[in-house]
Amino acid sequence: MYVRGTWRWMLGVSGVPAVIQFFLMLFLPESPRWLYLKKDKSKAIAVLSKIYDPDRLEEEIDQLAAAFDEETNRRNTVGYWDVFKSKEMRLAFLAGAGLQAFQQFTAMNAIGTIVGIYLIDHVGRRKLALSSLAGVFLSLVLLAGAFLLQTSSHATGLYGWLAVIGVVLYIAFFAPGMGPVPWTVNSEIYPESYRGICGGMSATVNWISNLIVAQSFLSITGALGTGPTFLILAGITVLAFAFVIVFVPETKGLTFEEVERIWKERAGGSSNSREPLLAPGDQA
Repeated sequence: MYVRGTWRWMLGVSGVPAVIQFFLMLFLPESPRWLYLKKDKSKAIAVLSKIYDPDRLEEEIDQLAAAFDEETNRRNTVGYWDVFKSKEMRLAFLAGAGLQAFQQFTAMNAIGTIVGIYLIDHVGRRKLALSSLAGVFLSLVLLAGAFLLQTSSHATGLYGWLAVIGVVLYIAFFAPGMGPVPWTVNSEIYPESYRGICGGMSATVNWISNLIVAQSFLSITGALGTGPTFLILAGITVLAFAFVIVFVPETKGLTFEEVERIWKERAGGSSNSREPLLAPGDQA
C-alpha cells in the first residue's frame, strides 16, 4: 500500500508543472505577427509596445508591414512536398531535422539552461553545438568505461562514482549546447514562407527520434549491457559532430536574407544573389 501510494504521489506531482503552464498560458498574448497578418493591427502594436522601447517599436512595426505585404503577394500556399522541390530547402531542412534527431539519439532529452541561453549569442550556434558534442562524447566514454570495468572488478564503489561523474558531465555539456541549439537553429535557417512548415516537420523528427530512443534503449541495454550501449551512443555522437561540421552553418548575427544566400551558395547558386529561395511549386 505504501509503494502504491508513493507512485500516485509522484504521478500527481509530475502534473503540477502542466497545470501551472496551462494557467500561465491563459495570460499569454497572441503573436504580434499573427495578429498583424489577421489585420488586427491595433492589438499587434499593443503587444509589441509591451516588449520594445518606442525607438525600436517603429522598426518592428515596419517589419510586420513588410511581412504582411509578402503574405498578401504570395500566390501559392507552401505544402510539405514543396520543401523537397528545391535543393536549398532540402539542405536547410536536412540541417534542421538532423540536429533535432541527433539531440535525441545522443541519449537524453535535456532542457537548455540559462548558461546555454547566454552562450548561444556569445559563442555562436555551431561552435556551441560542437563543443557540447565533444563533451558529451567524453562523458559517454567515461560512463561506458565505468560500467565495463565495474563488471570485471570488485571496486564497485570507485566505478560507481565514476558513473555519477559521467552523468553530471553529460548533463553539464548537453544542457547548454545540444539542448537549445537545435531549436534556435531551426528558427533561423528557413525563409519566412517555409519557417512554419519546416519547423513543424523538424519538431516531428525530434519526437519520432525521442520515441525510438525511449522504446529501444532498455532493449539494447538488456541485450548488450550498459557499457556497450553507452559506447554506441558515443559513436552516434561522433556522427553528430561530423554532421554539424558538414551541414550546419553558423547563423549568429546573420539576417534571414544572409542565411538564404548560404543555402543558395551550397546548392550551387551564386553567393552574391539577393533573390529569395524558389517559390512554392517551382522546380529545383
